[in-house]
Amino acid sequence: MTRAYVSRLAGLPVFDPNGDRVGRVRDVVVALRVGTATPRVLGLVVEVVARRRIFVPMGRVTSVDPGAVVLGSGTLNLKRFEQRRGETLVLGELLDRTVTIRENGRRGTVVDAGIEQTRTGEWEVTRLAVQEPGRIGRRGQLHQLAWAEVSGLSLPETGQGAETLIATYRELNAADLAHALQDLPIKRRHEVAEALDDERLADVLGELPEAEQITILGTLEEARAADVLEEMDPDDAADLLSELSNVDRNRLLELMEPGEAEPVRQLLQYTEDTAGGLMTSEPVILAPDATIAEALARVREPELTPALASQVYVCRPPSATPTGRYLGLAHIQRLLREPPSTLVSGVLDDLEPLRPDAPLAEVTHYFATYNLVAAPVVDEQGRLVGAVSVDDVLDHLLPEDWRERARRG
Repeated sequence: MTRAYVSRLAGLPVFDPNGDRVGRVRDVVVALRVGTATPRVLGLVVEVVARRRIFVPMGRVTSVDPGAVVLGSGTLNLKRFEQRRGETLVLGELLDRTVTIRENGRRGTVVDAGIEQTRTGEWEVTRLAVQEPGRIGRRGQLHQLAWAEVSGLSLPETGQGAETLIATYRELNAADLAHALQDLPIKRRHEVAEALDDERLADVLGELPEAEQITILGTLEEARAADVLEEMDPDDAADLLSELSNVDRNRLLELMEPGEAEPVRQLLQYTEDTAGGLMTSEPVILAPDATIAEALARVREPELTPALASQVYVCRPPSATPTGRYLGLAHIQRLLREPPSTLVSGVLDDLEPLRPDAPLAEVTHYFATYNLVAAPVVDEQGRLVGAVSVDDVLDHLLPEDWRERARRG
């Protein structure tokens, strides 16, 4: 299902990949934009145990069906949801707002909002149900309109501080936004960083030079800094934390959710220029009895980089790193050539994996020899501890100031 109306989402159960119920949807969080640009859906407010409400990023959602919302990851941040600057709740704030229908100039009330998944995997508010006022005892006409067909909801062009500037950057990818951020005055740069949502800021930090990462992280309140680190890929978070003092590093790790902090702690054990220091601890891992259909569904998850989505790793339980015994990997091209019902364990490539202490030169030679874009890293006990992707290898082979050179270019 690629379009859903928010009023129908409210109250739907939310399930993790194992089919266990997580909670219920209570609202949808969006970021309004300037002009007629459709708002971006940031995530869901989900009520879990004891009526606690948490935030679930939309990137974690793999399907929105009439009877349920299914997540692609069982790891959730259980911190209580707190609405941030620049965020709007659809049910709590957008519905019942008065708008003007551009075609006829009449006023109406927003009674529902439709969200839709784009071809890039992001979700946006694309439709509005608008009710015109009726005569006494009668209901007015109900319109199904595109977002651009009404006025009165978008951000004004001026007077919105950093939110207006951010709205002009909505369509930029993380690397381009990082470049744009570096061109701003320091004060303005920090204002924009403060106003970005956690997930977006985490993506941008991963594209900035280390000195800029440390500076921006240092301007955030510690609790917010920990939230942003949780949204970063574990390897990027570990690289950033490794540049901080032991006191600052440990304090931020303590503020992070234990389930998010643990993989970062594991990565911090390795030297930076080894396979262990380069790897991410969250590749796509499947059990031996998983089918090719399940594998293809997993690699479609929008938060995966192309390199990590290029192959899956099959291991004995547990499926979180460090896993049970590593059995092998399967390339997506091979998966696409086999029947969907085939077990993924039947199409494995048994390449010798890298060891965590393998130096950068050995890792580079490994990638060149086997023409890979990602490679498994297995410890002495035969457990998968992570995967190195080619972008991380290039990041360490290029000069330290390569991002600055690219920006100037």
